[in-house]
Amino acid sequence: MAGARPSAGPPSIAEVTLKLREPATSPREPLTVVGLFAGIGGIEVGLHAAGHHTVLLCEIEPAAQQVLREHFPEIPLTPDVRELESIPDVGICAAGFPCQDLSQAGRTAGIRGTNSGLVAEVFRLVEKSNPRWLLLENVPFMLQLNRGAAMRFLTSSLETLGFSWAYRVVDTRAFGLPQRRQRVILLASRTEDPREVLFVGDEGEPEWPDASGVACGFYWTEGIRGLGWAIDAIPTLKGGSTIGIPSAPAIRFANGLIATPDLRDAERLQGFDPDWTAPARTGGRRQGFRWKLVGNAVSVPVARWVGERLHNPQPYDASHDEPLPVGAPWPKAAWGTHGRVSRADLSTWPVRHEYQHLAEFLGFDPSPLSERATAGFLRRADESSLNFPDGFLDDVAAHLAMVRAEPLFV
Repeated sequence: MAGARPSAGPPSIAEVTLKLREPATSPREPLTVVGLFAGIGGIEVGLHAAGHHTVLLCEIEPAAQQVLREHFPEIPLTPDVRELESIPDVGICAAGFPCQDLSQAGRTAGIRGTNSGLVAEVFRLVEKSNPRWLLLENVPFMLQLNRGAAMRFLTSSLETLGFSWAYRVVDTRAFGLPQRRQRVILLASRTEDPREVLFVGDEGEPEWPDASGVACGFYWTEGIRGLGWAIDAIPTLKGGSTIGIPSAPAIRFANGLIATPDLRDAERLQGFDPDWTAPARTGGRRQGFRWKLVGNAVSVPVARWVGERLHNPQPYDASHDEPLPVGAPWPKAAWGTHGRVSRADLSTWPVRHEYQHLAEFLGFDPSPLSERATAGFLRRADESSLNFPDGFLDDVAAHLAMVRAEPLFV
């Protein structure tokens, strides 16, 4: 790590840069993983696909536990991170910690809220252990909530514990899946340079086709404050919604049909196998709860990308990075050490895999949006001051007329 600078003026980027290692001459060995706030195992499935191996899981939600026990039967599972006294010294401690207090769809209570504040338990555990890497994941809204207070808390806590850190907002669409889902991936280490993992590769977001000729997703639960319009993709699958329950987004197909995707396709849009969450049916759980599990999960290919990069980190050139002034908005990518923060000019597309068009991706029949749901959306849209895509509300109105004329259709 770079040493402290004498008090003769502000430090340069070079003087606060993370310690660079010699380029790896061969891929790294697989790492062991502890998965905290494991959910239904998105991070773990991705890391396993990259060759790493989980040795301990922690998840408090009973339905998610059922999913984990089904798919990871040999891995010890503990229910409450607050009851963990310690974790082993592993290669990766991974934690997609709760987002309810940091999300636009949640309570926005902030990083010290009842749920998101549990990230402090992660810091308690890594303070007493020595993981080679700490991997955190959460929603990008935390970069702006309360003027970035959550990121200041996370990064200052990491540096107090001796970690250098880097984060990057990454879009699931970069990996070919038609879900516009951006998440903050934060990687930290006491001994390694996380930029050599997260900042390698930048393909940039492609130009999107005209919306009239492709399937487009939107939040039918919205209509007043937002729409979530996504061209040739669905908007972010969410664990909740503005109507208070987990639900599927809607899709306006090119032929004017308005429908919601099958739950099994939602699982696939997150990178899981169809029916991955089927074990959560145990105990009479409604299908809506499975939507919550899927919406809260980490996209598998994003975790796999991190896992693959951990095998073969590459030197990072920070010569074009600039210091981030105190109080400035958090960018889409940044890194820091010793209290100094620098922005990196990177897109949310580190790779650009072959894209699977939404209408062609769906493997199961979608369900036409019900009369009640369609009418409610149109009512909210009429009350709002939002600008909607040309012809979109006409398509929704035509769909409403169709389902009213043919109630058995739904």
